[in-house]
Amino acid sequence: MKAAILTVLSITAALLLYFLVTSIMEPIDFTHEKEVRYNAAIARLKDIRTAQVAFRSENHHYTGSFDSLIAFVKKDSFRVVRQIGSLDDSAAVAEGRVSRDTVSVCVRDSLFKRAGFVLDSLCYVPFTNGREKFDLAAGELQTGSKVIVQVFEASVTNKVLLAGLNHQEIVNLDDVARQLDRFPGLKVGSLKEATNNAGNWE
Repeated sequence: MKAAILTVLSITAALLLYFLVTSIMEPIDFTHEKEVRYNAAIARLKDIRTAQVAFRSENHHYTGSFDSLIAFVKKDSFRVVRQIGSLDDSAAVAEGRVSRDTVSVCVRDSLFKRAGFVLDSLCYVPFTNGREKFDLAAGELQTGSKVIVQVFEASVTNKVLLAGLNHQEIVNLDDVARQLDRFPGLKVGSLKEATNNAGNWE
């Protein structure tokens, strides 16, 4: 009888220890995995921003279509002013040896020429196995000084980006964001205010 009680107590102690360790480690593991996913998503949102800025430089507006954005990066080029000689060299300027020339540069080779970059993955949220895309929209808004500015927004909610992780931790994260009147996830740009294409992590 005594041995049976000791066995039950040992099992109970082991279970309590397990649940204690789990309750401590779950938030730590969640935070670590959240940072991994956030970093990957931020890197992709920065690439989307870079592509959008190039797109606007040639088309005078942003696009709300990933198909258009990716096609632009793949096939189009943008104009770059190249200076030959230095304007600080007064002798060269006087002799006409300083000039400027406009050249066309392939968008992909200029902005995304790096190992491992897969352009077709630009629209997909990391860690979703290609099942989820970032939300993308573009438009224009009027500032307080009555100036019309072109804007875009690319975003992903925590619910999508952190799918599969601890549900309660995601709920808690979203609650904090709402209390602070912030977007519950990651986004770059804004359709509601001129942010100079800033990301909400910056």
